[in-house]
Amino acid sequence: MGPRGPSRPPVAAAAPALPAGPDDGGVCPVTARVVQLLTGLVAYAVSIALVVRSGLGSMPWDVLHQGLAAHTRASFGLVTAVTGAAVLVCWAPLRQRPGVGTVANVLVISAAVNPALALLGRLGDPAPLGLRVTMLLGGVALNGLATALYVGVQLGPGPRDGLMTGLVARTGWSLRLVRTGIEVTVVAVGWLLGGTVGPGTVLYAAAVGPLVHGWLPVFTRPAGRREVGPASTGQEGNWPRPTCGLGSRSRRSWYARIRP
Repeated sequence: MGPRGPSRPPVAAAAPALPAGPDDGGVCPVTARVVQLLTGLVAYAVSIALVVRSGLGSMPWDVLHQGLAAHTRASFGLVTAVTGAAVLVCWAPLRQRPGVGTVANVLVISAAVNPALALLGRLGDPAPLGLRVTMLLGGVALNGLATALYVGVQLGPGPRDGLMTGLVARTGWSLRLVRTGIEVTVVAVGWLLGGTVGPGTVLYAAAVGPLVHGWLPVFTRPAGRREVGPASTGQEGNWPRPTCGLGSRSRRSWYARIRP
């Protein structure tokens, strides 16, 4: 029996799989986030148009937008953009920090909502009651899905959500109290200005929370993924350096600062 050759070093066991998240199909993570963000915001605009065109009661902030549009004769989309920008100004004393998703929320929704309203207007004004009920239910359901899509990318809250969470952080009041106070105020002012309040307004307030709660785990993308050290040590490694676009480390730390 001949002499043995030099022994080979033991082969390290394969590292554990990374935490599961939405399947990007090999797409750059930043690209996937942007696509999901834009999809969610366009869907949100369509959901607004569906509920408004139903004529059965608008979402709380859209009651205000309708009233302002009626008195200024500006388009619904323009009023939505100006209102969003005004709410962003209120972030300064609350020490809230906008992100890419915050700015996109203002620009994309305001740009997409007018075409959606015009397209749905071709169905008739007013449309048959059965169709209006269908638009209302579909709009509320789509809004829950759209919210989960754009919130799930963790690139910054919308202006109105940031106002709410900023007030909670600064005052110590409960989230439910702050949200209810804001929405009652905007509905009351919008109704006095001529906005549409109805069963759709109540349905949205009651249903959107559970809808978002159900969809959000499906579409939430981790703000960063951890590299795992060698199996022999079982230690976690550092955050990976990004291969494209925004860094996972900076994005994660930024989101941690703005979330409530």
